[in-house]
Amino acid sequence: MSGPQILAVVNQKGGVGKTTTSVNLAAALAQSGRRVLLIDLDPQGNATMGSGVDKRNAARTVYHVLLGLCELAGARIKVEKGAFDLVPANRELAGAEIELVELSGRETRLKAALERVSGDYDFVLIDCPPSLSLLTVNALTAAQRVLIPMQCEYYALEGLSDLVSTIKRVRSHLNPQLEIAGLLRTMYDPRNTLSQQVSQQLEAHFGDKVYRTLVPRNVRLAEAPSYGVPAVLWDASSKGAQAYFALASEILARPA
Repeated sequence: MSGPQILAVVNQKGGVGKTTTSVNLAAALAQSGRRVLLIDLDPQGNATMGSGVDKRNAARTVYHVLLGLCELAGARIKVEKGAFDLVPANRELAGAEIELVELSGRETRLKAALERVSGDYDFVLIDCPPSLSLLTVNALTAAQRVLIPMQCEYYALEGLSDLVSTIKRVRSHLNPQLEIAGLLRTMYDPRNTLSQQVSQQLEAHFGDKVYRTLVPRNVRLAEAPSYGVPAVLWDASSKGAQAYFALASEILARPA
């Protein structure tokens, strides 16, 4: 396959582990020797901070890339501890939604920027905001596949149908290659009966689109961002880190 695998990490619900997944999967893939780019597309900038980069001091961010104020190559930063590249984000990005509306090719700006660095990477991960916004549409237009982190709870299934509808619309109008890479069950508690039931429903409905890897509730995953280090490096032996290493292996084992 020519060019990188581009995965958009998407769920319009907040607090389901999108950023934790993006940062730790980027680091785990980099540990396996892959060239990885992580794009923080959330104005909260959590993936930026979780990678050890101070979002307040970032001179160039994904905001500048989307508005055509700089090339993506000029905005990326080497994350030394994670061994991957990062395009950072901060609250400036919140204004991009409004400014993009006036610009030509507003849905394809990220895709165009990525095409100019595609030879530099094996994987590109895009951490999306918790909404089905123009920023998320840019990610879905640029990506080949969608990775959906979700908690095994009742409301997760409700939101999933909206997300699948959005993916279908983007596939119809903007990106015919787009498909779901997989659903990742996060913050999983095997002692919780509802978690087990929702997990089984997902497997019944989506089959092999559900990753075998289960990411447990894990204090190390929660602690790592405050140290600016991915959990897979902060405590590689923790259950949370081991889950993301397993996810990376699962992704690498699947055909491109």
